[in-house]
Amino acid sequence: MSITDVIIVRIYLHEAESQMKELMQYLHDESKVRGVTVFRGITGFGASGEIHSSKLIDMSLDLPIVIEFFDAPEKIGDILIELNKKIKPGHVVHWPAKINL
Repeated sequence: MSITDVIIVRIYLHEAESQMKELMQYLHDESKVRGVTVFRGITGFGASGEIHSSKLIDMSLDLPIVIEFFDAPEKIGDILIELNKKIKPGHVVHWPAKINL
């Protein structure tokens, strides 16, 4: 078993921003990252302080979304430059990690 360094990237959005499709296309078609997972939250809030929450009565379409992916540090550097053009400041976090191959 070998261990490889990677960078994990997490992007925080909410459904109303309508950026997910564009970001998924960029990450899949242009960046060709190893894989992406999108999580849909049940509640959350950000800088605005507005709570986005799902309720059984109204089934909100403005819930929190987290897009997470990882790849080699060299590749992630270029991706982060592009994400900084597409995503508001403070919505992208990243950290080093290791994977086993």
